[in-house]
Amino acid sequence: MGDMYSTGIIGIGSYVPKKILTNQDLEKIVDTSDEWITTRTGIKERHIVDDNEAASDMATIAAKRALKDASVDAKDIDLIIVSTNSPDYMNFPATACIVQDNLGAVNAAAFDLEAGCSGFLYAITVADQFIKTGFYKNILVVASEIMSKITNWDDRETCVLFGDGSAAVVLSRVENGMGIITSLLGADGGGGKYLLLPAGGSRRPASLKTVQDKLHTIHMDGKEVYKFAVRVMGEASLKVLEMAGLTPEDVDIFVPHQANIRIIDAAMKRINLSREKVYVNIDRYGNTSSASIPIALDELYHNDSLNKGDCILLTAFGTGLTYASVILKWSK
Repeated sequence: MGDMYSTGIIGIGSYVPKKILTNQDLEKIVDTSDEWITTRTGIKERHIVDDNEAASDMATIAAKRALKDASVDAKDIDLIIVSTNSPDYMNFPATACIVQDNLGAVNAAAFDLEAGCSGFLYAITVADQFIKTGFYKNILVVASEIMSKITNWDDRETCVLFGDGSAAVVLSRVENGMGIITSLLGADGGGGKYLLLPAGGSRRPASLKTVQDKLHTIHMDGKEVYKFAVRVMGEASLKVLEMAGLTPEDVDIFVPHQANIRIIDAAMKRINLSREKVYVNIDRYGNTSSASIPIALDELYHNDSLNKGDCILLTAFGTGLTYASVILKWSK
């Protein structure tokens, strides 16, 4: 095996729709209250797309911002990976191909990756393999999620949780010892039934009945997903630190998937991290699925909260059920 390159983020950008849906707004459409939502989830508001906005539209804006930040031309991108659970088209073409066309990234291969809320971490881990072996030089990874269009707005258990948003990173070679240090990916497919969108695929093709029964929206067994998340967020974080030869004390910033403040608190305690090392923005965005971690990273970057060499721990869980954890040494 020849020399391996190090893969790091050289550009980052995000985009969230302008429209904000607050807990007070939700009180008017479903039997819930601001107090109930806040105490159980930590969410105060979320951004929601307009009717005519699709995943590729948000992805394209975030991607352009990341390319600009990286000072990389779209024609120099070798591969585009879009992580999404809400693609423009349920089957094909891939949203990544639409983004490729929008950007004029004529030299890029393109595909979508679906690993639930863990998708961004799965995608940057896949990209890392291409870059560190020298197969590709510049890879654009975009997470773009329009959860509002696959949400059952009559289901008060799930409709309060999700928001829309997108974020993108340009990954390229960075100096050795920086960027992605190590990754852990995992799945527990036996739990797939606890969080699914039942209809629209080959198992249950669309019909008048599936639409009437709202089977094209998120169905979740909240208790089972919560149990899985609380266990796996801590376990995956500790395991990836061990793989990297690091301890929790070495972590400068923990950026968990923003699904529920109680899950984040449980993970924080399990890893034994202080609150000031944990970045939380769920109150302003809700759960934006695989876009939550890169949106948080983009905020940290633009708040000047990231210093070169900072050790960042990223951990997520999602439908599948999947989980992932990545250790990143900030290289910008």
